[in-house]
Amino acid sequence: MTHPDDRQAFLDNRATKSRALGADEALFRRSTEFVYALDKHDYSYLWTWMGVPIIQLPADVIATQEVIWQTKPDIIIETGVARGGSVLFMASILEVLGKGQVIGVDIDIRAHNRQSIEAHPMAKRVTLIEGGSADDDVLEKVRAEIPEGARVMVVLDSDHSRDHVLAECRAYGPLVTEGCFLVVADTLVGHIEAEDAPENRSKHWSKGNEPLAALNDYLAETDRFEPDAELNGKLVLSSSPGGYLRCIAGPEAP
Repeated sequence: MTHPDDRQAFLDNRATKSRALGADEALFRRSTEFVYALDKHDYSYLWTWMGVPIIQLPADVIATQEVIWQTKPDIIIETGVARGGSVLFMASILEVLGKGQVIGVDIDIRAHNRQSIEAHPMAKRVTLIEGGSADDDVLEKVRAEIPEGARVMVVLDSDHSRDHVLAECRAYGPLVTEGCFLVVADTLVGHIEAEDAPENRSKHWSKGNEPLAALNDYLAETDRFEPDAELNGKLVLSSSPGGYLRCIAGPEAP
């Protein structure tokens, strides 16, 4: 028994359904409420990647994997290392691709977290840089790790205040190469009123002073990026809806 090749039809249906899901505002509100209900159980803290805590929601992990596999960057820069699971996750995808390096930047890479990362089998594809992500000396170190002609992807997941994220967008956005992605994490906060924001955090953000506000301000400044409608459309039960930006133009003129 033979079957027709329906691979393209499957992809077309996925794109259509993803965009329709992104347009379903009522369902998005329900998804947001559910994610924040789960937060009382520290839901995003319950997962590991290859034995190391990865403080992400599962939907965001899968979305990031899709982006890396699709665009095949040589360099992935992530601001915000935390316990290391995220840099090791992305390094493991690069390992399967057979190339690339993840540059993890954090103002405070604690000794026990550094040890977990450096002892891991994927450590060979991770470079750690300690310091303020938007500081000139740190940016100089990051640029020094990028080979000429490399395809570069960036994930911003450190301090989530509007001003800091906007500073990171301005600093790291120009490093992203055409066809690759700039990912602004935790944009879900931009849909949450202050009285509904989680309280079990060392810092508190809510609508207006958060990554989504920074992302929108940055998009108003540059024409190099656009939100990927299909990918963002399916990001329900996610911490970063609308946060996946595809670079659609080459470097800006000096």
